[in-house]
Amino acid sequence: MKEVKAYGTEAKDKDLEELTIKRRELLENDVEIDILYCGVCHSDIHAAKNDWGNTTYTLVPGHEIVGKVTKVGNQVKNYKKGDLVGVGCMVDSCQECSACKEDLEQFCEEGMVGTYNGKNKHTGKQTFGGYSTSITVREEFVVSVPENLDIKAVAPLLCAGITTFSPLNHWKIKKGDKVGVIGLGGLGHMGIKFAHAMGAETIMITTSPDKAEDAKRLGADSVLISKNKDDMKKHRGTFDFLLNTVPVKHDINPYIQLLKRDSTMVLVGAIEPLEPMNGGNIIMGRKRVAGSLIGGIKETQEMLDFCGKNNIVSDVEMIDIKDINNAYKRVQNNDVKYRFVIDMDSLKK
Repeated sequence: MKEVKAYGTEAKDKDLEELTIKRRELLENDVEIDILYCGVCHSDIHAAKNDWGNTTYTLVPGHEIVGKVTKVGNQVKNYKKGDLVGVGCMVDSCQECSACKEDLEQFCEEGMVGTYNGKNKHTGKQTFGGYSTSITVREEFVVSVPENLDIKAVAPLLCAGITTFSPLNHWKIKKGDKVGVIGLGGLGHMGIKFAHAMGAETIMITTSPDKAEDAKRLGADSVLISKNKDDMKKHRGTFDFLLNTVPVKHDINPYIQLLKRDSTMVLVGAIEPLEPMNGGNIIMGRKRVAGSLIGGIKETQEMLDFCGKNNIVSDVEMIDIKDINNAYKRVQNNDVKYRFVIDMDSLKK
């Protein structure tokens, strides 16, 4: 086992602090990565605080990882020392079930192995995430990062990016579609960028009028204030697709009414009970409410390639690792536009 520096927490009521963790020795199909940047996802905070009740401590968060390959196992085919690569929300799966064979490892029937707070299939130990100087990952869960992009702003693409790209891609959003992105935050700002790049008429749907200017800067054609009942009524039955990024319990009924017949709203934000849904809202018009997780590794690579071609990255604010606890507080207060990224050189020093 190899000891590396990291930042993590020992309990839900403790701050993150510097510590030492162990990484497995390189296996024949492993890629060892020197971590350059790691994004800060709200899921990191939920895990650190044990909000979902499944955290095992010690916890080292981080699943938006960009770095350079330092070593590869003797069976690795697609990567070599010096390659710019990324690692997202998962580092392993069974590779044998129907989901895995369809490149949908996120839905592995045996359960995907999370980049952190998962169980390492090789050591039986807990997985540790990207708030560290390096990580060792099997080749199948590493993706190539386009060299033309601002790599520090690439990191959040490995979670926020694929979370929003996957449903837009799966439901085949195209030029001429009218797409609404509900909520402007870490996920919503990426949804706007992707929908716009796919050629859709992109409308930001928000409760906050003061977000209109920023939404248009990101690529929204217009902004719909959901608290304005008259405007909501004007748009009723006109949307081909809605991407709902709201991360907390809310009433989805007003949004369902915006959908055309046979159209879909996809939830990617709220992993919790919602306000009761009126069945009539989906029965009348044969509408659908669906959910989406991240994407498989193949689709994640497609997303990064799409970003490379369209020069898409996240809007980020850079921090040193010592500032992570304050960054957590700011995320909880919605005080970031739109993603924090840790410069891991600050840990190496």
